[in-house]
Amino acid sequence: MSRRGRVTVGVLVGVFILFTLLGWGIDAYTDYLWFSEVGKTNVFSGVLLTKGLLFLVIGAVMALIVGGNLYLAYRLRPLLRPHSAEQATLERYRMILAPRLGIWISVLSVIIGFFAGLSAQGQWSNWMLFRNSQPFGKTDPLFNVDIGFYIFEYPLLRYLLGVGFTAVVLSVLGALAVHYIFGGVRLQGVGDRMTTAARAHLTTLVAVFVLLKAVAYVLDRRALLLEQHVSPGLYGAGYTDVNALLPAKEILAYISIVVAIAIIVFSNAVMRNLVWPGVSLALLAISAVAIGGIYPLAVQNFQVKPSLYDKEQKYIGYSIAATRDAFGLTDTSVEQYQARDEDPPTTLGADTSAQNVRLIDPQLVSQAFTQSQQSRGFYDFGEKLDVDRYEIDGKVQDYVVGAREINDAKLSPQQRNWINRHTVYTHGYGMVAAPANQVCAGGLPYFVSGFLATANKGSCSAATDQIKTDQPRIYFGEQSTEYAIVGQSNPANKVEFDRPKDADSNDNDLYTYDGKGGVPVGSFFRRMVFAIKNTESNFLLSDALNDKSRLMYIRTPRERVEKVAPFLTIDGDPYPAVVGGKIVWILDGYTTAKTYPYAQKINLANETRDELTGTGSFALARDDVNYIRNSVKATVDAYDGTVTLYQFDDQDPVLKAWNKAFGGNLVVPKAEIPAELAEHFRYPADMFKVQRNLLTKFHVTDNRTFFSGDDFWQVPNAPDAPQTGDKQPPFYLNVKLPDQDETRFQLTSGVTPANRENMAALISGSYDAKGNPSLEVLELPDDTAVPGPVQVHRLMTSNAGIAQQLTLLNRGGQQTVLYGNLISLPLENAILYVEPVYVKNSQAAGAAPLLQKVLMSYGDGGQYVVLEDNLTKGLKALADLGKATGNTGTGTTPPTTTPPGGTTPPSQLTGELAAAAADVDKAIDDLKNAQKAGDFVAQGQALKALDDAMNRFKAAQTTASTPATTPSVGPSVAPSTATSAVPTPSAGG
Repeated sequence: MSRRGRVTVGVLVGVFILFTLLGWGIDAYTDYLWFSEVGKTNVFSGVLLTKGLLFLVIGAVMALIVGGNLYLAYRLRPLLRPHSAEQATLERYRMILAPRLGIWISVLSVIIGFFAGLSAQGQWSNWMLFRNSQPFGKTDPLFNVDIGFYIFEYPLLRYLLGVGFTAVVLSVLGALAVHYIFGGVRLQGVGDRMTTAARAHLTTLVAVFVLLKAVAYVLDRRALLLEQHVSPGLYGAGYTDVNALLPAKEILAYISIVVAIAIIVFSNAVMRNLVWPGVSLALLAISAVAIGGIYPLAVQNFQVKPSLYDKEQKYIGYSIAATRDAFGLTDTSVEQYQARDEDPPTTLGADTSAQNVRLIDPQLVSQAFTQSQQSRGFYDFGEKLDVDRYEIDGKVQDYVVGAREINDAKLSPQQRNWINRHTVYTHGYGMVAAPANQVCAGGLPYFVSGFLATANKGSCSAATDQIKTDQPRIYFGEQSTEYAIVGQSNPANKVEFDRPKDADSNDNDLYTYDGKGGVPVGSFFRRMVFAIKNTESNFLLSDALNDKSRLMYIRTPRERVEKVAPFLTIDGDPYPAVVGGKIVWILDGYTTAKTYPYAQKINLANETRDELTGTGSFALARDDVNYIRNSVKATVDAYDGTVTLYQFDDQDPVLKAWNKAFGGNLVVPKAEIPAELAEHFRYPADMFKVQRNLLTKFHVTDNRTFFSGDDFWQVPNAPDAPQTGDKQPPFYLNVKLPDQDETRFQLTSGVTPANRENMAALISGSYDAKGNPSLEVLELPDDTAVPGPVQVHRLMTSNAGIAQQLTLLNRGGQQTVLYGNLISLPLENAILYVEPVYVKNSQAAGAAPLLQKVLMSYGDGGQYVVLEDNLTKGLKALADLGKATGNTGTGTTPPTTTPPGGTTPPSQLTGELAAAAADVDKAIDDLKNAQKAGDFVAQGQALKALDDAMNRFKAAQTTASTPATTPSVGPSVAPSTATSAVPTPSAGG
């Protein structure tokens, strides 16, 4: 290469290195500023120093081992080499390498060390846990070794063993190449093919490799407790492992030591050739196959399989016990719930738990929140709202809540310039709440908190701001994906959009941020740094930045907690709450591990995926874990971004290790959790899903029953769309379940027998009066046939009377009927099912679904079904059916029943009501035929006929003698309280 070419290459390499280092330096510096903002620089420095230490140590060790062996191979080269064509060919390479051999070896060693160091940085978490390991106080059932060894020490030891193997293999390959180039090893010529020095060097490296293999055999004995070996499909060492593989691994470890000694001794002191060392390695390989492979296979096939349960029963018990302990299932309360499929009791309407059933589906009413509480097109509440509970007027009730944030994607093109996106539209405003079991006329939520109430004016208006906040502004939220520049030197110069002065005007209030959130960017140096990081020149050129400006970045609550606590797995559903007059985001943090002996291993992403994943709930990472604890409750202040980690599980050794690793003050002790904050803690959804899914099998603690699999359960699919394969999510309810002393805010979920649709059990997760987690299972008798969620939805919607009313709601295709969350609630020795029915205008783009009816079923195989305007009327209708059959709630099943569905079949309609119903059916058929034919004139005529028929039906139903038969088709629904007045539905809306 010419001198100019070398200079060019040097300049290009220098520029590449400069920009790489510059980018790394800017990232590190801006990270440091961010950690300084949240007051967690110990996390930044701890992780950075650990990564740097591992990079230097592992990189240096790898470079020294490989480089030392390369240099040693050169020093052991023969001074006189026999003449041959092979040596003559290699001479040209020796002439290139020999003058600068030190440089070549150094460069190669540094490259190998660099990549080894980069790989080692990923082990920072294993190193920190190793350094700060904690005892579990429990031992594995096979070796009686503390569980802490497997969690904290085993992963790092396994990694270091891998580093050793890599270093030896690279050394063997490199040394062999150097020996060959410089004549220590040759393929042609007379005499030995390898010099004595080369043989000693290479055989020593091979012996070290074999010794490392002996260490691997020792660790493999412990690894058997972490692998899937026990039948049927359980983890841990089974009969074959304990009685064949464990002895085999021990024997192979001793054989490896003997072979290593034989290689060194016979190669260099006795035989002085490679014959016996080769024989020794061959014997080791044969022993590994015979002792470690063939013998265990024979034991499995000829001893274990003929009597599988007898051989594996002890180890099945080990796996059941370990799995239940690793996933927090040990203290699960299992009660028998004697559901007898009886008729509805007359006391059903007075049951407090029944009255508290949540009607509003957080997934369906987000658009209603947005339209009613939006006031500006860029406000948004997200795809799914959250459920929490508050005490208002002395009554604790669950509420559907949502934070009003700015959605950058909804800004108009004019609003999307850099100034507006980053300095004007910087924050949302306020949290909106609506009771979970009430709606207003028209089917909209009944808001009790929010700065607008225009949608609720009239007979159903609420006094807003009953959940008050002293600081309603939201600078840190789930939709805060852009960075924001806030703060001005002159408070009078306000530029940040705050809120509209009035919903009907275009005037806006402006605001200047005065909190502590964000990184100060008043200096020229910092603005230049962030200009480079964001590739945005406006940081240097725009007048929007001044000496008081602050830059907010990494603003979503989940990202902030993950950055502050990188060792935590964050639940996929953060939720806002008003605590101490401030809006805070509450997040659940999990500590996990992959090496709990005998525990079942699960994939977090698979186990937590259901119908709601990706539509408001984040998907968890695809991590395989076999230990999990909800050890941390984290909060993020919506105004200043303060991140606080509260210790929730004070017995978790993994959290103790992490807290110690970061100075002992990373998490706030559990005793210091504010009482007002603890009132909003809820059983975490993803944790519950994992535990629920495991309980479908591991509720069985009898070894033989587990082996047979006769009593396994399954999580049902989403009732309204079972064909999609999406699992039904659990639901939050503020109710009192059987055998509970008080009303609790809890997650509930039904499960069905494996490959069947009837209900098998109800699982609930909650916190008791002392704030301790409680997992409860209400198991139904095997001889009952209570329908499960999918089955009862099908039974309700296919009921003759109900199906006709649902068809009326559809209005000939003009409206789409949507089904909300199907709630399963155990009441009076039966299961009450409640499913809200929403209607969405198919003709209006962006129309919000409106709650129109409540579909309810109780007991007796789903025979009693009603479709009513609200919860109160539905409970009363079911109670009336029970009264008709004589069930007074005493727990006895009366001998008589009522017609299926609890409604009068269409064939029993008489007089004007029957004629009107027939006209409705005919109009619907005419409309469908016109739509198929594409005849718009006929469609218009059919729609008019349908409206006329529905008006006649409405007029006729006022004279109907049976209230339960009323197929109210209008949208008006009153608040679901016992004292609410029900406005007369207007046909057609």
